[in-house]
Amino acid sequence: MPAPSPTKQSAAVQRYLEAQSNLDLLRFMTCGSVDDGKSTLIGRLLFEAQVLFSDQVEALKEESKRQGTQAGAIDFALLVDGLAAEREQGITIDVAYRFFSTARRKFIVADTPGHEQYTRNMATGASTADLAVILVDAAQGLLDQTRRHSFIASLLGVRHVVLAVNKMDRVDYDSAVFEEILAQYHSFAKRLDFTDVTAIPVSALCGDNVVEYSTNMPWYEGPALLHHLEHVVIAPAQSSQAMRFPVQWVNRPNADFRGFSGTLAEGTSKPGDQVQVLPSGQIACIERILLGHRELPQLAKGQAATLTLDRALDVSRGDIIVAADSPCAMADQFDATLVWMDSAEGLVGRSYWLLLNGNRANGSLTDIKYTFNVNALEPTPAQVLRLNDVARVEVSLDRAVAFAAYKDSRALGSFVLVDRYTHATVAAGMINFALRRADNIHPQRSEVDRSARWRLLGHQGKVVWFTGLSGSGKSTIANALEQQLHQRGVLTYILDGDNIRRGLNRDLGFTDADRVENIRRTAEVAKLLLDAGVVVITAFISPFRSERDMARDMFEPGEFIEVYLDVPLSVVEQRDPKGLYRKARAGELPHFTGIDSVYEAPPTPEVRLDTDVLTVDQCVSRLLEFVG
Repeated sequence: MPAPSPTKQSAAVQRYLEAQSNLDLLRFMTCGSVDDGKSTLIGRLLFEAQVLFSDQVEALKEESKRQGTQAGAIDFALLVDGLAAEREQGITIDVAYRFFSTARRKFIVADTPGHEQYTRNMATGASTADLAVILVDAAQGLLDQTRRHSFIASLLGVRHVVLAVNKMDRVDYDSAVFEEILAQYHSFAKRLDFTDVTAIPVSALCGDNVVEYSTNMPWYEGPALLHHLEHVVIAPAQSSQAMRFPVQWVNRPNADFRGFSGTLAEGTSKPGDQVQVLPSGQIACIERILLGHRELPQLAKGQAATLTLDRALDVSRGDIIVAADSPCAMADQFDATLVWMDSAEGLVGRSYWLLLNGNRANGSLTDIKYTFNVNALEPTPAQVLRLNDVARVEVSLDRAVAFAAYKDSRALGSFVLVDRYTHATVAAGMINFALRRADNIHPQRSEVDRSARWRLLGHQGKVVWFTGLSGSGKSTIANALEQQLHQRGVLTYILDGDNIRRGLNRDLGFTDADRVENIRRTAEVAKLLLDAGVVVITAFISPFRSERDMARDMFEPGEFIEVYLDVPLSVVEQRDPKGLYRKARAGELPHFTGIDSVYEAPPTPEVRLDTDVLTVDQCVSRLLEFVG
């Protein structure tokens, strides 16, 4: 039989590509407890749906023989468990994405890890999923991690669920086992926000009800898994229908072209539409919509393109182009839900970067309302956030940003928190609502401003922020500096443990969370005193770099002077004027800085004083160069 001509081959390829382009896309994830068979299920699905190339099948057979996990038979989990560590341990660690299609639909599947310590990875997979396949081991029943994953999936906006009761072969395909698990899950899931739950009894290892109906379970009359995935109707996400276009990149290849690239998050847009740029509020009309060199007559939700406007505007990455007659809300404080993803604890008052729609703002947790008990679905009081905690919090930013509630728009209502120093992503967040609208906050103006107060005093306010270990000489040098400034006619005030911890902060202890809040309140008081023209001298250990930087960020350049009293721990222990180190070593003072609580030395302070070498007078002389 002669081979088809190149022309016929090209036509066949073109017809295939056109057919594929007309298929809709379903994003789904698999989740559940460890060893519930998620990777095996996806591997079996890919294998039996005949979406693997012959060389992939041969490689899978060889790898299965080498691993020996299925006594010479194919180990379908190896198709998905790509990391060497996963193959060695027999678990899924990372989120593995696979792409495949059938004659009816295209799919992107995310295989998410089952171990509790990798819950943050599971949240990543759920953030873009339309449907969750939640596996339950028929022999084990519902487990804590099954409930945890179901709760997080619901929280992240997944509304369609397949409850795949796996390993039915291990319970002799008993319908009573399936019905009992289904009843327990329905009792739990009725408190979640799922639209529908479709239960399917399967054996991923044996192939029952994965692609073909199983003859081992004649009592089951529902669909096989693949059939359900091909036919399930996913309702479009709720949308304001007004245009929302976050700018990801200012496209400026030459002086004659200026476009704004991104993905349309909500609504539709077309040339001629009047738009507004937030936060500036500038108005223009869309001139062209470009996809490469091709002009589009309209842009739909989820499409990426470059917009040009009919007039030159100052637009930057992080701005949002919106419908002029229906702009986004703007706010700088939010009620939000967080999934904490870092081993370092999340603390009220600690400063982070908040990334939202290409925007980066300085933010902090102002309140931890509670964490969720995922088994009982009840709130639990909490003062700190720990790895994999799901919590309701309040977040404050240093400026207003455009947003939408997560329930209305995943794209505009989701954010991440990033550690400012390690650049690690510490949390994924969902905005519930704004606590206040920034445009409703109008600072009271006064004719007597800081400049007038400073002129009256004859000097400007400053903050001299002493930091160092207990016994490094902070209070001694602070008092000596104040005496010198007072003699020069400078209005001063010292903030230290005597007047702050015994009054304003008497409710705070010495845990990491309390130390953060102590510094935050002290910095706010210092800011008010500086505004009045006072030279404020603080004498606190202030052990954490992030909190000292948070304090610095409250002031203009030149107003905040960080003074690091650099003394070795061995020296301050020898001094130990109050016997604190001795008590800490004996375990009588928990959370003592330098012993069982960390001190983070400033990398670039304005002044560094080696008080084990310099005298008090020498230290003060150096400080007067900055303050006097």
